[in-house]
Amino acid sequence: MLKPLLSLTRPANLVTAIADVLAGMAIAGYFLDMNPPPAPVGWLCLATVGLYGGGIVFNDVFDAELDAIERPERPIPSGVVHKSTAVALGLFLLAVGIACSFLVNQTAGFLAIGIAIASLVYDRFGKHHNLLGPLNMGLCRGLNLLLGVSILPDQVMPWAWVGLIPIVYIAAITMISRGEVHGGRSTTLQFAGLLYALVIGCVAALAQRQHQLGTALPFLALFGYYIFPPLWRAVKEPVGRNIGIAVKAGVLSLIVMNAAWVAAFASFPLALLVFCLLPLSRLLAKLFAVT
Repeated sequence: MLKPLLSLTRPANLVTAIADVLAGMAIAGYFLDMNPPPAPVGWLCLATVGLYGGGIVFNDVFDAELDAIERPERPIPSGVVHKSTAVALGLFLLAVGIACSFLVNQTAGFLAIGIAIASLVYDRFGKHHNLLGPLNMGLCRGLNLLLGVSILPDQVMPWAWVGLIPIVYIAAITMISRGEVHGGRSTTLQFAGLLYALVIGCVAALAQRQHQLGTALPFLALFGYYIFPPLWRAVKEPVGRNIGIAVKAGVLSLIVMNAAWVAAFASFPLALLVFCLLPLSRLLAKLFAVT
């Protein structure tokens, strides 16, 4: 019973959410302190696991009828997990996420509430809209980055605009994922590629602004290496399998993008530590679904 419940939370994706929060902390300047208190780091990492996990569980709850047709092997439509059990798990995870955030500070708590609301709106309504859906999903990630920034509450407003960058990236992935079951259109995939390039350019520009471009460049190069080849294969042959691989690569590579953020705002060793979350995420991706 434990594995089906875990599969509802997409464990590989939870690791990427932790990387988001660590990147936000770096942007806030938290790691520039010689001895930053570890407790807020732990609480916010636990918070993002709860918030992301809860949002993903409700995604499967609201999609149960559609999954019964398109993905009958999933825990809820297969009958392995009852829908009421999934609802209870989702509510518990969201509550844990919000509570842990308030343990850090009030700003983090209210951002957590915003993330929970944004994820539920996407699960129930947003995903059905061609334009608003990708933006809604991106908003969840943008707020998650700011959840990390909120470890120093006074840094949230100065850096709030940085949340637009993950919004663009996740919007691109969400656009691609629309063709994961029945195939997609090459033009949509090409546009997503342009958004990918825009994101890399923005992170590089910020790294240059911080006089850390040389430190961030290796991670940005790896980021491009991981996301563009599978996307290009999907552009050439936009069938469901290729698109699914491109989506999976895009999601897991969030860790590499976050390592680039950390390199730009903190240090190379810390960025390398964040990058080391990638093997863990990839291992979990072999055991559990990512998309």
